[in-house]
Amino acid sequence: MERQPIRVLLVEDDEDDYFLTRELLSESPATPFHLDWEREYAAGLAAMLRQEHDVYVLDYRLNPGTGLELVREAKERGCRGPIIILTGRGEREVDLQAMAAGAADYLIKGQIDASILERSIRYAVERERDRSALRHAHDTLERRVQERTLALEQANQALREADRRKDEFLATLAHELRNPLGAIRNCTYFLSAPKSDAEVNGAVVQMLERQVLHLTRMVDDLLDVSRITRGEVQLRREKVALGSALNHAVETVRPLMEAQRHELVLSLPSEEAYVEADPTRLEQVLCNLLHNAAKFTRSGGHVDVTVERDGAEVEIQVRDDGMGISAELLPIVFDLFTQADRSLARSRGGLGIGLTLARKLVELMGGKITAQSDGPGRGSRFLLRLPAISEPVKQGEESKGPLRELGEGKRTLRVLVVEDSEDAAQLLVMLLQLWGHDVRDVRDGATALVAARTYRPEVILLDVGLPGLNGYDVARLLRQEAGPTRPLIVALTGYGNAADRRRSREAGFDYHLLKPVESEELERLLADRMEQRAAVKS
Repeated sequence: MERQPIRVLLVEDDEDDYFLTRELLSESPATPFHLDWEREYAAGLAAMLRQEHDVYVLDYRLNPGTGLELVREAKERGCRGPIIILTGRGEREVDLQAMAAGAADYLIKGQIDASILERSIRYAVERERDRSALRHAHDTLERRVQERTLALEQANQALREADRRKDEFLATLAHELRNPLGAIRNCTYFLSAPKSDAEVNGAVVQMLERQVLHLTRMVDDLLDVSRITRGEVQLRREKVALGSALNHAVETVRPLMEAQRHELVLSLPSEEAYVEADPTRLEQVLCNLLHNAAKFTRSGGHVDVTVERDGAEVEIQVRDDGMGISAELLPIVFDLFTQADRSLARSRGGLGIGLTLARKLVELMGGKITAQSDGPGRGSRFLLRLPAISEPVKQGEESKGPLRELGEGKRTLRVLVVEDSEDAAQLLVMLLQLWGHDVRDVRDGATALVAARTYRPEVILLDVGLPGLNGYDVARLLRQEAGPTRPLIVALTGYGNAADRRRSREAGFDYHLLKPVESEELERLLADRMEQRAAVKS
C-alpha cells in the first residue's frame, strides 16, 4: 500500500534555503514528503494555525520577528503540530530557547544532510502522534472518571433519597398502625366494661370491624407491592364491564365520601364499555384512585368520574377540586412511599403506596395511568387508559350467594386447631364452635401429631410457624400417616408470596390461608368440605 506523504510547511525567507530543503527531502526514498513554503512570519503563522500539515520547519531569522517568536505565538494560539527550528547559529543558548518555546528539534543549517533532516522530521511526527494518542487516552480517561464520578454522586443521592423516604415511611407506618390499634384497644375496654349496654356494644363491634379491615388492607397493600416488585402477581384476565367495576368501587369508598360530605358524580357512556382486565385488581385500582381523591379533597368538595371510549381504548378520568399536586411532586407521585402530606398531624393518613399499586397493576393489564394538576389548591386529574373490547362480557359463574347454613349433629366437622398463640387459638376455637363444629386445639407440632392419631380430625387448621416441629414438617408427617380418611390440612400463615405457597403445596397442605383469616373464606371452605363428605357417603 502506498504510504501517505508527510506534509511539511517550511517558513523560510531565503529562497536558496527553500530549494536546498526541497532537494534534501527529495533524497529520502523511504519517507515521502509534501513540502509547502511560506516566506514571511504572518503568512507562516496563518498557515500554521490552519493546522493542515504534519510538521512545521521554521527558520530562526524571519522578517519581521524570529522563529522562536513564531513558535511561541503559534503554540499560544492553538497550533498542535511538532515544530523544528533551522538556524545558521550553533549556539547552545538558542538551542535551549527553542526547546523552552516548544520546538521539537533544533538543526544547524550547515550541518544538515538528507538523512538528518528526514530523521528529525520523522521522529518529530512520531513523537507528536504518540503524544496525541496519550492526550486522547488521558482525555478519554478523564471523561470516564468524570462520568463515573457523576454517576456515583447520582447513585449516592438516590440512596440518600431512598433512605430518607424509607425513614419517612417507617414513621408513617408506625403512625398509621397506632391509630387503629389505639381504637381497637379502646373497643376492648368498652366491651369489658361492666356497665356497657347492647347499643354501645353494637357500635363498638362495628368500630372493631372497621379498624381490623383498615389494618388488613394496609398489610395487603404492603404485600401486594412486594409481590408485584418481585414479579409474583398473576392476573386473571377476563372481559369486564367497566360500569359495573366502577359502581362496585364507588360503593366501597362511599362511606369515606359521605363522611367527608363529598359530592360524587359518575358519568358513564350510553353504551357499556368493556375492557380485558382482572376484575378484582381493576376494582382495587379504581378504589385507590377514588380513595386518593376523597382523602386529598376538602370537606364538601367534588369528585367527578367520567368514562369515555377513545378509539381502541377506554379512558377513565377521576377529577377532584382538592389540594392539587405541586410541580415538584407531580413527576414522582406514583413512586413508592411518596407522600403529599408531610405535616406532623398527617390528617389524611395513608402509607404512600396506593398510587404505586395502581400504576403497576394498570401496566400489568396493558394500560397506562397518568396524573395532572395545575398546582397546589387547584385539584388533580388521574387518567386511566385501558384497551377496549367491543364484544359484551360473557356471563361468569353465578355468585355463590350467601353462605349455606351449617347444620347440627351429623353435618358438623371434627376440626383440629394447631396454633401456638393462646389468644389466636382461643378466638378460632370459639368461632368454629359458633358454627357448630367439634373442635380441639393444641399448641405445638409434636402434640398435633398425637392428637391427629387419637382425635382423627376431618380438618386440620395448622399454623406454619410453630415452635420446634414447624407446620411444614407436621404436614409432611401427617400426609405420610394418612389413612383412608385423609384430613383436609389448611395452612395458617402470615407469609403469602409464590415461594411460600409453593412450599405449602410441596409439604402437603390443601389450602394456604393468610392471617388474619377471613371468616367468610374459612366458613365457605368448611362448607365445601362437608358437601364433599356428604357426596362420598351418598
